[in-house]
Amino acid sequence: MINLRKFLFIYRSFTPLPLVIALLYFASPTLPFVYFGMAMALIGESIRINAVRYAGGATRTTKVGAPSLCTSGPYARTRNPLYLGNMIIYCGMALIAGGPFMWEILLVVFAFFTFQYSLIIALEEETLVNLFGADYETYRGHVPRLFPRITPWMGSDDRSPAPLIKTLQTEKRTLQSITLILLLITARTYFGSPV
Repeated sequence: MINLRKFLFIYRSFTPLPLVIALLYFASPTLPFVYFGMAMALIGESIRINAVRYAGGATRTTKVGAPSLCTSGPYARTRNPLYLGNMIIYCGMALIAGGPFMWEILLVVFAFFTFQYSLIIALEEETLVNLFGADYETYRGHVPRLFPRITPWMGSDDRSPAPLIKTLQTEKRTLQSITLILLLITARTYFGSPV
């Protein structure tokens, strides 16, 4: 029987679907929240793109682990910049969607991702300790789990970021998902019946 942490890790791209459905059902965008939400989504996706530039496509896997220990770029500020970016994107989407329960949905989105990522990160860290031993323990001792430190930690990883074009190809699925959600919010707003 698969445990909850492994289930959430394997299906992490699909577990937010109920949140997306709630966003769409109650969508009724209003200014200035659309602008705040768009800014948050852009910040979140920028964090993701920067993280993928350093970690590469190895982050898109259903197997826990990593081919190497990435501690440079955004990984020098937070051990999980991709998850941080996702949280910011989805909180931004909640603001963009608006609606009568915007603040409640925003709180649920934040709580859901905090819960899901705490379980996933715990599973990943067990594996990374086994793979990288003392190097990972040192990294974990200097860099926060999710919410970033102000100054980057200076570890021994000196990798260069991948070209932006290559990164955008790797990040294509996330960009498509964001675009689809925005189009569905727009369609719901203009063609759907009011709640």
